[in-house]
Amino acid sequence: MNHAMNALSVLGEPNRLAIVELLRDGELTVGEIAHKLEIRQPQASKHLKILTESEILEVKADANRRIYKLRPEPFQSLESWLKTFQKIMEERYDKLDDYLKVLQQKDKTKKSKK
Repeated sequence: MNHAMNALSVLGEPNRLAIVELLRDGELTVGEIAHKLEIRQPQASKHLKILTESEILEVKADANRRIYKLRPEPFQSLESWLKTFQKIMEERYDKLDDYLKVLQQKDKTKKSKK
């Protein structure tokens, strides 16, 4: 599974997505994350472990605290993957626009013959 699909799969769980949202503003400890999300620390730790193993987060030890922060690479991979869809949709919109112009031209021609 590519990195983008893995990230989507992992972020499909609401608490993990909420953790990522919190970490957009900077590094946090397990306790801070648990407090802000109003969940128990073991539950936060479980989600942080999954996010770390999926390489979405990185963790560093500071004395007896573990500090988590986002890794940019999974999000860059997601962005690249999503851009492929953007290109496809833009091509489809261009084709639709061309088709609508043809219809408008036919309508103008039809009206001018009356």
